Amino acid sequence: MGQGAEFVEGKRKRMANYELLRILSMLMVITLHYLSHTGSLLEPGERAQGRQALGTFLESFCIVAVNVYVLVSGYFLAEAGFRLKRVFLLAGQVLFYSLAIPAVMLGVGGLAGDGGMYQWLPYLFPLHTEHYWFATSYVLLYLFTPFLNVAVKRMGKAQMQIGLAGLFVMFCGVKSVIPAEFVTDRFGYDFGWFLCVYLLGAYIRRYGCPFLDTAGKAWLCYVVCGLLIFGAVALAYLFHGKTGALAYAMEAPFHYNFVLCLLGAVALFMAFGYLKLPAGAVTEGICRLSAFTFGVYLFHEHLAIRNVWVGWLEEFLGPVAETGIAGFLWRLAVSVLLVYVAGTFVDAVRLNVFRFAGRYLGRTWLAGKVREWDRMFLS
Repeated sequence: MGQGAEFVEGKRKRMANYELLRILSMLMVITLHYLSHTGSLLEPGERAQGRQALGTFLESFCIVAVNVYVLVSGYFLAEAGFRLKRVFLLAGQVLFYSLAIPAVMLGVGGLAGDGGMYQWLPYLFPLHTEHYWFATSYVLLYLFTPFLNVAVKRMGKAQMQIGLAGLFVMFCGVKSVIPAEFVTDRFGYDFGWFLCVYLLGAYIRRYGCPFLDTAGKAWLCYVVCGLLIFGAVALAYLFHGKTGALAYAMEAPFHYNFVLCLLGAVALFMAFGYLKLPAGAVTEGICRLSAFTFGVYLFHEHLAIRNVWVGWLEEFLGPVAETGIAGFLWRLAVSVLLVYVAGTFVDAVRLNVFRFAGRYLGRTWLAGKVREWDRMFLS
């Protein structure tokens, strides 16, 4: 499996091929949100137009993004070791966006609602209220990594295979073949599913993925999974149109814990593993840019923004519903790029604020204790 060019940042080595995959994953996430907010997906009982069919097709290939992001984390964090400092940085980054955005919007008169104290709870306690569901699940996952990593290092290949098989049957297998919604199924929007994907990433780091042992096989598997997801949704849509049944079957292929979504994510992850990027300015730029991907998510998925940013862009670009296929694709591409650029800019500002604050907070008693505790985990 190709390793790609490495970029050294401080004491960390970052692999440009996987950093490029992080960037692509975030662009896919923005695409998913854009398609949903613009009504550009097939819906049960509604007449399909070309835009909805094309949007559903694009969704089928982008839906792997979240699983890919967690796979990358499992691949690297399983070997990197736990750092309490990273927990504080993650929580601080989430809280920064959670509080700063409504503060700015209050200042310009753009924050609606009169919910009193309860309106501010998701801003004050974003992790506990699942203001950002992904951030809550990811932080919980990271808190479990010291336990998970010890288990991974102690278990053999066969033990990991048996353990992973049990987890995936429970979280993924049954729901992927039975067209019914189960009480325990949260569609992959939770810490439990992230744990499964993290462990899979750790397994791939140690033992590889033999059935995807070439770049060609990996890309083919990703494309086939995307086509099968689209085909499953389209067939369920047509069947529902004739019978009124199987509305849930239209949704299930777009769940993160659907088998094709997981397999497609593994295939895309492996495909980028074989990608070799030459060292140089481009590689360095990719690695620096990828550091802002989480901030892009926190920016455009804030409670005060997530349901209005598409409307802001439509005021500038024009309504999506009034365009043809070419206009839809152009607006989609421009919107995704603008959101990514804006989110990157905001997170670059946030990073400089954190660096400035870190010069002073790093000298405090608490910072010293955190460094001491981190040495315990690294020893």
